[in-house]
Amino acid sequence: QVQLVESGGGLVQAGGSLRLSCAASRNIFTINRLGWARQAPGKQRELVATVTSGSSTNYADSVKGRFTISRDSAKNTVYLQMNSLKPEDTAVYYCGARVGWTDYWGQGTQVTVSS
Repeated sequence: QVQLVESGGGLVQAGGSLRLSCAASRNIFTINRLGWARQAPGKQRELVATVTSGSSTNYADSVKGRFTISRDSAKNTVYLQMNSLKPEDTAVYYCGARVGWTDYWGQGTQVTVSS
């Protein structure tokens, strides 16, 4: 089991940057996969970036080249650096973790990009 707490959301103008943080309640290298997903109003949740315990990363096409997922093992924290933000990036962003066959999610943090 793992608890996840996100922070770092907010309001930013188009072209700006934000960094989201997700603090995990256990050693993140014991977690098979960590990631970030987002959900805009009226849309399905979309997985935007993941990192495995072996440090392999994957990104949705919509954020490639703009978002970067990273980890700090000393802080048991995973980050999502978001650059060149667009209004269509507006959503609630959720941190997720896969432990064994179970997925866990944080409470989410709102990101709003104004045009």
